Amino acid sequence: MIVRRIFPGDRSFYHVFITCILILLDAGCTVKQEAGGTVSFNDDWKFIRPISSPDSPDSMLKLPDSHWESVTLPHTAKLEPLIVSGQQWTGICWYKKSFNASLDNKGRHIGILFGAAMQDATVWLNGRLISRHLGGYLPFYLDISDGIHFDSGNEILIRLDNRENTMIPPGKPLGELDFLYYGGIYRNASLIIKDQLHLTHPLEIDTLQGGGVMVNTDSISKEESVISISVSVRNQDQVRRFCGIEAVLKDRNNKLVATASSEIINIPSLTDIRIPLRMQVKNPDLWFPDSPSLYTLETRLIENEKCIETSDIRIGLRTISFTVQNRFSINNVPLEIRGTNRHQEYPYIGYALSDNAQYRDAWKIKNAGFNFVRSSHYPQSPAFLDACDELGILVMNSIPGWQYFGDSAFCELSYQNTREMCRRDRNHPSVILWEASLNESVMPVDFMRKSHEIVHTELPFPDIYTCGWIDSVYDVFIPARQHSVPPYYWNNYPKAKPLFIAEYGSWEYYAQNAGFNQTEFTDLKPAERSSRQLRGYGERQLLQQAYNFQEAYNDILKGPSAGCSNWVMFDYNRGYASDIESSGIMDIFRLPKFAYWFYKSQADDDPVCFIASFNSAVSAQYVRVFCNGDSVVLYRNGILIGSQKPDCNPPATNLPHPPFTFRMPAFESGTLKAESYKQGKISAKHTVTTAGEAANISLEADLSNKELKAGCRDIIFVYASITDLTGNVLNDSSLPIRFTVNGDGMLIGDNPVRAEAGIATILLKAGKSAGKLLVRAESEGLNPSKIEIISKK
Repeated sequence: MIVRRIFPGDRSFYHVFITCILILLDAGCTVKQEAGGTVSFNDDWKFIRPISSPDSPDSMLKLPDSHWESVTLPHTAKLEPLIVSGQQWTGICWYKKSFNASLDNKGRHIGILFGAAMQDATVWLNGRLISRHLGGYLPFYLDISDGIHFDSGNEILIRLDNRENTMIPPGKPLGELDFLYYGGIYRNASLIIKDQLHLTHPLEIDTLQGGGVMVNTDSISKEESVISISVSVRNQDQVRRFCGIEAVLKDRNNKLVATASSEIINIPSLTDIRIPLRMQVKNPDLWFPDSPSLYTLETRLIENEKCIETSDIRIGLRTISFTVQNRFSINNVPLEIRGTNRHQEYPYIGYALSDNAQYRDAWKIKNAGFNFVRSSHYPQSPAFLDACDELGILVMNSIPGWQYFGDSAFCELSYQNTREMCRRDRNHPSVILWEASLNESVMPVDFMRKSHEIVHTELPFPDIYTCGWIDSVYDVFIPARQHSVPPYYWNNYPKAKPLFIAEYGSWEYYAQNAGFNQTEFTDLKPAERSSRQLRGYGERQLLQQAYNFQEAYNDILKGPSAGCSNWVMFDYNRGYASDIESSGIMDIFRLPKFAYWFYKSQADDDPVCFIASFNSAVSAQYVRVFCNGDSVVLYRNGILIGSQKPDCNPPATNLPHPPFTFRMPAFESGTLKAESYKQGKISAKHTVTTAGEAANISLEADLSNKELKAGCRDIIFVYASITDLTGNVLNDSSLPIRFTVNGDGMLIGDNPVRAEAGIATILLKAGKSAGKLLVRAESEGLNPSKIEIISKK
């Protein structure tokens, strides 16, 4: 195929009726489904995981449908136990789908986009091999225009293999890996129907910068922002075509704020081109983490003065910079980055999360007080990045890799991962760092240099920053805290290079017991000193975890880093160990530990006051209150314990909001009440009451700012708390809870399931029909409970 790139400068094309251009642009064009567009390809799949596979497409297609399971994407190849214990399923599975193609679409471009499939996918269409894709974390695009039948039905067949493969990043055997690669087509699939002359998808073309629309904010001020737009157009027709591009920018209220147009371009047959535009935006609403303003950019393909296709993307106007003085700025405003790491798994279903579930994870990260997340250690869902754009969470985008470096074939796939990650995610304002580095892997300089160069050629803009854990080549150095040694770690980093601490708070305590001040915990065993603490381990160890994170974060703030991200947001399964990795500040069910409240108290977004105590007979002889106020007053049963300013001991001196620690008199059951004061007024309150005997169950649905949605495999957590008669949770209860559901929904998980620290959790998946779902929970000797949850279309 001939590829041409046309750069006509800043000239703009306007229709003859120039006075009517704004009316024309704002009127838009509707691409009817029968004429083209993008539709979901998630429904009506068949799936089989054969015990002994003949491993040939012919034999699989001969199997009657009764042998296959009907499934909807996203889909996991196997429901796993809560604790995978190093025995995650790997193997070969198959998917197939039958579909018809309208004669109206004959002669048009038809493609299928798979969001991700783990990890070696071979695809047949109507019995003909059309593609093999290696890689489990990024999309692949199939042009099926030439192989589709319009006079009979079509069948697509996919052989999917997620067995260990040292050629495919991350490459490391599961038994040595610190995460898992769950099987299945676990992200969305789409059917794309367009004219032979069309706007391309970012991964449709494998040339420099790929296809799609590429946007960059060239300059910003309060008065004006200038953005550059590059639009990929493909002509698959047998004749030359003449077309232009019109770009329309609309604000959050759908108000037209800027336009740009190209000249008419002559595109020869079977040619791809990029068409550049520049757009001036007056009085722009800039994108910041605390005010993440988004615009909609509508790109329109014009032929013969008619719009034949439109493509919408959300963008944010912002510029960023990392300086050698280790300052990060966004839109010329300095910002301290306070972040976390995230693995994308859910219990039982692995990676097969709905888009809404991805949003809910992002919402929890933002709600915990973080303004940054690292996508450890692979590219995560576009829906998650969309949520980060919307909520104002900065992102480090990462290629797949962890403690492994392979052969030349592995390297080539890693380079391709870097290219495709850039092409897929380049327009997200949230992405500020590109980790084109294999985490904690010994990489040759040539590999690092090429990976770094790929990012800068794919994204040729001044505020693009690569990063890597080795202090070489990359723009920003991102070691983990434990990659250096105590007591200073990276606080004396001598180089004139931007520094960001990508992980801290877990391994250095687990492996080195590196705390500076452990006098309050002198009788703890090594495992108790660790940050790896399940929610059910009890108050003392949850306090230790919170203390470790506090101490490490406080220490990092002494040094030259532009920011840091703790390890980790959510507990997760891994291959090399038989237990859950429990460094999360929330557990695998997204329930908070004490450390969650420590981090939430470091932000000023909302008033925070949290008593980190169960207020029981075995509670510590001190009470720690996480709070972002100026002072805290603590009462027990209405009697004043004390009024205090924030702690000023060494592990608190650099914190935005140190905790408040109260020495307590002898234990007395009843109620602890903390009142936070800010500028002399009560800003927040929290009470903890000693729990009595188990009596009731209290149910709660975790919607996290996003309603349950029917028809898209949306899934939420439902929590059953074991309480006394007045509603206090029994934090030491592990009673079994049985869940049931009525309505178009399905429960996923152990059932009955034992409570951990007084709370039992199950997953609820919405069905295809909107309506009421009634979830009930019961346990012998307790009053049952029910909750009505509405799923909406």
